[in-house]
Amino acid sequence: MRIGIVCSGGDAPGMNAALKKFVDVAHYLGHEPYFIYDGYEGMIDGKIKKAAHEDVSGILHRGGTIIRSSRSKRFFEYKYRKQAYDNLKKEGIEHIIVLGGDGSFRGLNVLSGEFDISFTGIPATIDNDISFSDYAIGVDTALNVIRDCVDNIRDTASSFRRAFVIETMGRECGYLAAVSAVANGAEICMIPEIKFDWEKNKNRLKEEFENGRSYMIAIVAEGCDATQKMAKWIEESFDIEVRITILGHVQRGGKPTVQERLIAGEFVYEALNNLDKKNMVVVRNGVNYDFVDIKTLTSTPYKLDEKVLKLLNFLD
Repeated sequence: MRIGIVCSGGDAPGMNAALKKFVDVAHYLGHEPYFIYDGYEGMIDGKIKKAAHEDVSGILHRGGTIIRSSRSKRFFEYKYRKQAYDNLKKEGIEHIIVLGGDGSFRGLNVLSGEFDISFTGIPATIDNDISFSDYAIGVDTALNVIRDCVDNIRDTASSFRRAFVIETMGRECGYLAAVSAVANGAEICMIPEIKFDWEKNKNRLKEEFENGRSYMIAIVAEGCDATQKMAKWIEESFDIEVRITILGHVQRGGKPTVQERLIAGEFVYEALNNLDKKNMVVVRNGVNYDFVDIKTLTSTPYKLDEKVLKLLNFLD
């Protein structure tokens, strides 16, 4: 079978590890692997090329994706989806593996409903907001990037007796902020999933400052749209100098961790060994993998892990 792989939406560390495993395992199983460059935009423009071992040699340690990605507005229009399908048909591709989030999965689900093409979705988003899966490619590396940044900021915060408000990515999901707050011992965490209790936190921290606290770290998910508000509140409530650090796209870069490389390979291995499970998404729970129907997955709202929320109880 001729199988294509495409990256869609935001890039994530570990995508290259997935691409290498895709080529290696596809050849081992007797399939013909194809790269679709530049996401759905490349699918529309016919940027499709047969993949060989030399294409993936020496890419495991690289962040990003060698086949690049995109967010395609044209893919919302039928005529461009038809153009994309014609390009796939021209190359004889029967199945597509997509590395991305639920928006990317929805896009291919529409395509497969209109034309004779099937797909398998693999979660690849640093937001880690895919329902039924406790892990997505890119998450561990992003958390380690944030860890290093927060550790460095804490050094200067303690040296100057300052408060720092650090904004992480996460438009609708506070996973990165929540886990980072726990892992880095932040004094404050604000995420979209929990209503922030300003008065309760003010009383708690005032007591801590009275008992010797001299600096603090607050981690805020970008989806809260409250980074400036948090900084002003801290300054006015505790009479302390405040600095803001917006981490931004640094969280998407960097060399993938060992765990990232292993799990990315496992996702691809499961996908290629279960091609009969069409139009489904591979999900991971603990060390186990399963498949969820795309319609079930996209109709089920993502919920932040209760275990993470419990660890945040002392910060709410």
